[in-house]
Amino acid sequence: MTSIAAKLQRVRERIRQACAAAQRPCDEVTLLAVSKTFGPQALREAHAAGQSAFGENYLQEAVAKRAALIDLPLQWHCIGPIQGNKTRLVAEHFDWAHTIDRLRIAQRLSEQRPRGLPPLNVCIQLNVEHSPTKAGVSPDELEPLAHEVARLPGLVLRGVMHIPEPAPDFAAQKAVHLRARAAFDRLREAGLPVDTLSMGMSDDLEAAIAAGSTLVRVGTAIFGSRSPGGAGAVQAAPGNPG
Repeated sequence: MTSIAAKLQRVRERIRQACAAAQRPCDEVTLLAVSKTFGPQALREAHAAGQSAFGENYLQEAVAKRAALIDLPLQWHCIGPIQGNKTRLVAEHFDWAHTIDRLRIAQRLSEQRPRGLPPLNVCIQLNVEHSPTKAGVSPDELEPLAHEVARLPGLVLRGVMHIPEPAPDFAAQKAVHLRARAAFDRLREAGLPVDTLSMGMSDDLEAAIAAGSTLVRVGTAIFGSRSPGGAGAVQAAPGNPG
């Protein structure tokens, strides 16, 4: 069985090659290991291999893992949908939230972020294809929401998160990611100091990097196939894999 460390090395090499093909420095792209449904030991192995940022969909499961790994300097990213009754878990236990898709969720995160913690880094989830199976705002809704979120205390708007529908090949994948990149660029043109374009997963990270991604969310290629759900899991909406 291939170790997590070896799989991580393969993913890092894919990122290196994709950056080289796109003529981009490798340090422009962050690897987020999507660890939902995998236990603390898997994260310990990944950390020992140099990985410190982990993405979780299932909130109660993530909180339990965070407590079990409190001895490690890990960075926790919420990449699953955030329900109104779960905002406190995100505000109190995560460093990043990638999936804001309405102002009320951002307001609750702002209100519930403990003042003793650094501001919560947040991204707005974008749905450029208007897919009914994906959460997120349309490109037309993105900028107005971004301005509102950027004004909230306790939060730092970092950018945009994008999950496209599966596409048949590199060209089709890149074309959809470029639409998200264009929406992200419009935020910067509007004067918002965003720096994070979170897009690309195990199957399309090369196309996402070619389109300008700064953060790729990879789970299966690192940890292997996952069983549905997890201990204490909060069920994620379709379309938030890694």
